[in-house]
Amino acid sequence: MIMYTFFETYDFSGKTIILFNTHGGSGFSNTIVTIQQLEPEATLLEGLTISRNYIQDAETEVVDWVNDLGI
Repeated sequence: MIMYTFFETYDFSGKTIILFNTHGGSGFSNTIVTIQQLEPEATLLEGLTISRNYIQDAETEVVDWVNDLGI
């Protein structure tokens, strides 16, 4: 909910949003759809979500994801 308040407070029109998180099983859930609704004039790039069960072995995945963002 704190992130939803953040997106309701600030205007991200014309900005690029890149989501990433760790989770205990829910992944992004409905977060991407909700942010798209709250910030329809922003661009959302493909995010990265990693289960807490695999985070200790995710360094290569994170580095590859960041490098593939092309920013």
